[in-house]
Amino acid sequence: MRVTIAYIEEPPFGWTEADGTAMGADIELAELILRQIGVDRIEHCLTTFSELLPGVAAGRWDMNVPLFVTPQRADVVAFSLPVWGIEDGFLVGAGNPKALTSYSSIANSPDARLGIIWGQVQHDSATASGVSEEKIVIFEQQADAVAAVLSGAIDAYASTALGNRMIASRMGSSMIEAVAHEPHTSEGLRTPPLGAFSFDRENVDLLKAFNLGLLSYLGTPDHRARMARFGLTDREIDPAVMKAS
Repeated sequence: MRVTIAYIEEPPFGWTEADGTAMGADIELAELILRQIGVDRIEHCLTTFSELLPGVAAGRWDMNVPLFVTPQRADVVAFSLPVWGIEDGFLVGAGNPKALTSYSSIANSPDARLGIIWGQVQHDSATASGVSEEKIVIFEQQADAVAAVLSGAIDAYASTALGNRMIASRMGSSMIEAVAHEPHTSEGLRTPPLGAFSFDRENVDLLKAFNLGLLSYLGTPDHRARMARFGLTDREIDPAVMKAS
C-alpha cells in the first residue's frame, strides 16, 4: 500500500534536506504510524500552505502534515486525532525594537506591520484582536516572511511559538528573535490550539487505521523521545494526549 504525505517548509514540523529527503517532527510521526498500520510505500509531496487542503480534498495526495483544526477546515477535510497543541508567537528583529508581544500590541502600535502566511489561523487571531488589514502583509512561504523581518519590511511574523523558537535558535539572536505571546491572563488555564493530520473526507479506511495507530502511540515514552529531538516537549504533546484519551 502506498501513501503520499504533503508537507510544507516549516521547521521543526517539516523541511527538505539538501538531498531532497523530507524531514521533521510531523513527517517522522506520520511515517512511524503509517508503517505500524501496514503501509509499505511512503512518498512525500512538497507544497505550499494554501494548497494543503484543496490538494488532499481533490485526491492529489493522501494526507497532509498537521495544521490547526478549525470548524471551517473540518468542512473541507477529515482531521485525525490531534498530535500537538501550540500557542502563537512572533519572530521580530533583534531586541524587539517595537516591543511586540501580542496581537493587541500590533493593533496598538501606530506603524507596526505583521506578516502572516496565506490561509493560516494567525490571520483570524490577529484581526480578532483588532489588527487592521492594512497592517497585515500576506506571504506564500515562511522563508519570504522571515526575510521580510530581517530586511525590516515587516516588524513581526506570526506563526507557532515553537517553530519560531527553532528558527531564532538556528539563525542566532543577533539577527532575529522569537517572542512568546503574553499569557491569556483573563482566560486562566486553557487548551492551546490543537493540530492534526488531515485527509480526504472519503478516505475513511486510512483515517480510521491512522487514528487507531495514533491512539496507541501518542504520549508513549518513544513518542516523547522522538518529538523531543525536534524541540516538542510535554507542553506541546500533553494537550493532544488529553484530548485523544
